[in-house]
Amino acid sequence: MNHYLRIVRTVIVLFQFLAFSIVIARAQEMTNLATSTAPAMPSPAPTLHPALFLIGDSIMKTGKPPGDQGPYGMGYEIAPLFDPAKIHVYIEGAGGRSSRSYRAEGLWATNLERMQPGDFVLIMFGHNDAKNSDSYPDRTTINGGGDEVVVVGTGAKAETIHTYGWYLRQDVKEAQAKGATVILCSPVPRNTWINGKIKRGFDGYAKLAADAAKASGALFIDLNTLAADQYDALGQQQAAKCFADFQHTTRAGAKINAGCVIEGLNQLKDCPLAGDLAPTAP
Repeated sequence: MNHYLRIVRTVIVLFQFLAFSIVIARAQEMTNLATSTAPAMPSPAPTLHPALFLIGDSIMKTGKPPGDQGPYGMGYEIAPLFDPAKIHVYIEGAGGRSSRSYRAEGLWATNLERMQPGDFVLIMFGHNDAKNSDSYPDRTTINGGGDEVVVVGTGAKAETIHTYGWYLRQDVKEAQAKGATVILCSPVPRNTWINGKIKRGFDGYAKLAADAAKASGALFIDLNTLAADQYDALGQQQAAKCFADFQHTTRAGAKINAGCVIEGLNQLKDCPLAGDLAPTAP
């Protein structure tokens, strides 16, 4: 009797093992099927060359086309002014970034990796570097153009903060090493008026951008002056329609700033990028 019980128990164990094996095999089959049929993550579109990279903050890129409501970045208005058959424009501005944080967050490195000889890089920072960003310690830079530094934090959290001009010069140096031509721009004016005239100079940052361009061998567009001339010509009341707030532009303001970029570009000597403008560009 005991002999038959042992046989029965052995058969039961074998059946249990067989059933368990079938379940495991089926689970593995379903896993493989799911893996093979799952849609692959789309790869980033390859960068086409020659390319023009528009680098900056929300003044360069914010909002969405057509920009009928709220703040709107000038990059969206710059891009259509170039002939797509001659050059590919990439609007790489990021809201809330300064010359320092754009680099610290890896945004600059990502774009630098994409650059090739013959490309162009147009850079405008300042709105988040300046004094009003004191409440955002990850943005602020030293208001200067030299090599002075400030170290904040201690130990592993210590960070060295450089001047606004230093960060611009680093951008230029690294882009030039990739064979790109760099154009630095002074920051466009904010919606601040004094005695009926828009405030110019951007608290010294316009001159610092000019100094950085001169020191690094970059081309320079005094966008602060060119745009200020346009807003002054409109007058404070009409120019109010060009601003969504203290510093961000509406589409109307973005158009003015973009037009000033083209005006400044046409004033540069021996800059081949001007030859890539669309026939409809101002």
